[in-house]
Amino acid sequence: MKVLMVASECTPFIKTGGLADVVGALPQALARAGIDCRTVLPAYPSLQPLVAKGKEVAGFSDLPGGAGRLVQVAAAGMTLLLLDAPQQFDRPGQPYTGQDGLDWPDNHLRFAALAQVAARIGLEGIGDWKPDIVHVHDWQAALAPVYLKQAGGAAPRSVLTVHNIAFQGRFGPHVVKELGLRSDWFHPDGFEYYGDVSFLKGGLMFADRITTVSPTYAREILTPEFGMGLDGVLRARADALSGILNGIDTEIWNPAEDKALKSRFDARSLGRKRDNRAQIAVRLGLDPDNTGPLFCVISRLTHQKGLDALAGAVPHIVARGGQLAVLGTGEPGLEKAFLEAADAHPHMVGVHIGFDEGLAHLLQGGSDAILIPSRFEPCGLTQLCALRYGTLPVVARTGGLADTVIDANAAAVAVKCATGFVFDDVSVAGLEAVIDRVCDRYADRPSWQAMQRSALRQPVGWEQSAEAYADLYRELGE
Repeated sequence: MKVLMVASECTPFIKTGGLADVVGALPQALARAGIDCRTVLPAYPSLQPLVAKGKEVAGFSDLPGGAGRLVQVAAAGMTLLLLDAPQQFDRPGQPYTGQDGLDWPDNHLRFAALAQVAARIGLEGIGDWKPDIVHVHDWQAALAPVYLKQAGGAAPRSVLTVHNIAFQGRFGPHVVKELGLRSDWFHPDGFEYYGDVSFLKGGLMFADRITTVSPTYAREILTPEFGMGLDGVLRARADALSGILNGIDTEIWNPAEDKALKSRFDARSLGRKRDNRAQIAVRLGLDPDNTGPLFCVISRLTHQKGLDALAGAVPHIVARGGQLAVLGTGEPGLEKAFLEAADAHPHMVGVHIGFDEGLAHLLQGGSDAILIPSRFEPCGLTQLCALRYGTLPVVARTGGLADTVIDANAAAVAVKCATGFVFDDVSVAGLEAVIDRVCDRYADRPSWQAMQRSALRQPVGWEQSAEAYADLYRELGE
């Protein structure tokens, strides 16, 4: 079976969030499941060296926003099809925003071009390669199923994966003509959304199947609380919706071979985590002799992630003898709050504002617990990495966090299957309560180590999820 993957970012080439990690790992996992997969990406500046090495396989003179060409190249274990349209993608800044932090004003043209190219590959193929399935990710690629349906005839089947329904790709009604969309589909049963064009809604209405990144999130987005205004659309298409849990790349995230660690380890050598904790203390100015639990945060610092509540709970962590290491960037107010917490609690709280991949690995390798108090979380990958490193996740009961962490309740502890701590109340008081649970369990070292070993045994790779996607593709192909 042949599958065309379509996305706006992909690790290791371009990344702003977890979408990139999924798009980078899933095609390789699908290949091991017998799926022939190729991935369409925009040729951003970071991909231009690959464009120079690749082979032009198609040209387009009439894309939204101008001409472009498609360059095929093999890289990082994948076959990439790079949309080389320099006037749209070869520019400074992030994929969606300029150096001023504002959205590019032509984003509708840029990502409609990506979707159109995907649809044309689906309809016409590349040489003798023609996909059976076009699998698109998030709003940036979500018009591809619309263009496929507009073409009619023998189009391939389509799958849309929603990584975060909060991002919907909304633009004014004037773009209908610019994007080559059918004007008679600009209505509530098409891609119209409160007077605008919504790329994501278009995909939700016209894709043959819809997936999202965890079973719990698939249920949550059917409700007004989590559906971000699209819950009614999703309820109408509930029969086409399913949740398939994400995985992580277990070669990149492998404590036994991770070069970012001071000491590598596995389930039989958990004591080596202490060496990594000592290195964290050096990096972030923490007291190396502290005997309480070391909590870490590796996250965007945002309200969605519940980190405003965590900022209020920092004094309680310190009062219980714990330390906190924070790595992230985000809302200025939250950055300031954590920096002030570090000033108020020297050698107990360490903060690095920004992102550092090596430090992220070190924090996973040396911390005792990772705090993820998200108010909503479609899947989350950080807790999967933490399980892989025996760093126990402390998570809110939402989305993929609820699907991947087994709470340390009495029954789970008794049968030695607990892998972390799950709580419901994302508030300062709620966090203080779960921090107490963590600290009490940490004091029982045999019990804590049993939980670490359970975490290390939990499957977090792509094998099961890739098989689920392969089954979905085969079902569509029947």
